[in-house]
Amino acid sequence: MSFDFDAVVVGAGAVGLACGRALAKRDLSVLVLEKEPHIGQGVSSRNSEVIHGGLYYPTGSLKARLCVEGRRRLYAFLDSHKIDYRKCGKLVVATDEAEVPRIEAIFRQATANGVEGLEHLTGKQARALESGLNAHAAILSPESGVFDSHGYMLALQGEIEEAGGSVVVSTPFERAEPRAGGGFTVTAGGEGGATLTTRLLVTAPGLAAQAVAARIESYPAGRIPAAHLGKGVYFRLSGRAPFERLIYPPPIPGALGTHYRKDLGGQAVFGPDLAWVETEDYSVDPGKAVEFEGYIRRFWPGLPEGALTPDYAGIRPKLHGPGEPQPDFQLRGRDDHGIDGLVALFGIESPGLTSSLAIGEAVAGILHHD
Repeated sequence: MSFDFDAVVVGAGAVGLACGRALAKRDLSVLVLEKEPHIGQGVSSRNSEVIHGGLYYPTGSLKARLCVEGRRRLYAFLDSHKIDYRKCGKLVVATDEAEVPRIEAIFRQATANGVEGLEHLTGKQARALESGLNAHAAILSPESGVFDSHGYMLALQGEIEEAGGSVVVSTPFERAEPRAGGGFTVTAGGEGGATLTTRLLVTAPGLAAQAVAARIESYPAGRIPAAHLGKGVYFRLSGRAPFERLIYPPPIPGALGTHYRKDLGGQAVFGPDLAWVETEDYSVDPGKAVEFEGYIRRFWPGLPEGALTPDYAGIRPKLHGPGEPQPDFQLRGRDDHGIDGLVALFGIESPGLTSSLAIGEAVAGILHHD
């Protein structure tokens, strides 16, 4: 049976592009479909651009394994493509005695996950690294950093195209039907809309993961997880960035919490927080600055009054609601949904960007195994 493509990937964010790259590197003909006018306009464009070390995630989970592997792959990729990054390190800070057991638990978890170079710091040692920091104790993770995520995605697109593949924008996925004998018929919309055939199908559309899966004929509805939207907003500091390293308090339920980063332009950014929403809304309420100020002053008492300005917002594709345990990434192949040649991704939020190269390799491995 002949096909127009060996593989079609739905979604040209960091994860979809990394999946396309992994398949293209295996000498498969690849088409990546993106509904927006440009690559990386969804979840991938509204995040912290942080390279995560892999500290927090349960040992043996996909998040733990793929974050550590993905981070190692990512630094090598950024070096080889001369993409801007800063391996600045991260301080996870206990601002008082009560938070020390929590960061100690993070240290044990990170060690079990194979994160390199971790150090216990006293408050005095942490303040020696970052004057102005309120720290009773801290953990230093030297492998964390910040990077140019858009430059990274352009490089992924470039590798796909160099291998003979295509990334097509303004072309939304409409539906897919399994073909008798294997493969899929895929219908795409937009001005360049077409019906095409592919042997393999990967869905990595971020917030639209559940909607896309529901438009694949024969995908069991009971195997599509419930979708929840976790909104986070960011505020930018007017004035000089106070710290060189990433500063993270202990995580909050459902997320890593409002943290500090000095971006590649040298400016200080704080966020995201977490609010559960029903619809995609990227507005930033300036009134939230008061809440942010109170939170930030726990680790930076010197935050000047009125120095925060609203910046941007992002929405995370969560698989859990308020008060529910945070689940793992879901990379669902034939064993889960019963359809040959399909991998559907759900819940690819943080640390999805850091993990993206490893996720791509894992998806290619699942399809090869299937």
